[in-house]
Amino acid sequence: MGRGKFKAKPTGRRQFSTPEELIAGTSTRPKTFRQKEAENEEEESVETSGDESGEESDEESTKTKGTQGVIEIENPNLVKPKHLKAKDADVGKTTELSRREREELEKQRSHEHYMRLQEQGKTEQSRKDLDRLALIRQQRAEAAKKREEEKAAKEQKKAETRK
Repeated sequence: MGRGKFKAKPTGRRQFSTPEELIAGTSTRPKTFRQKEAENEEEESVETSGDESGEESDEESTKTKGTQGVIEIENPNLVKPKHLKAKDADVGKTTELSRREREELEKQRSHEHYMRLQEQGKTEQSRKDLDRLALIRQQRAEAAKKREEEKAAKEQKKAETRK
């Protein structure tokens, strides 16, 4: 048990290799991924140079995980990856739209078509609106004419009273 204010870290203390251990290769430092990969490549190159038949190395490189090599058919229950890498994406392939997407596109197209007809005044609703608008314009014109007449009548009365 450590005493004091600070707790010891679970990772432990750092261990440094001395230059002598590094040269001798007896360092306790773990090898990095690149070093391990380089060692594997060296071992493979030694094995392939020792073997004269290259057929065996081809079979090893085409190994598949688990039962993927055994089952070559399309499995409908197999969960397909949702994210594709850019190199795996097929540019020429067109995907079919789902039912919801098709319905959404059809809905948008029909709405745009209806709005075009609405602007041209060919729909029943637009005809009713235009009739209503014409009636309102007529009423406003009559009201404006009536106001002008009343205003003219008031001015005439004022002119008569002044004389």
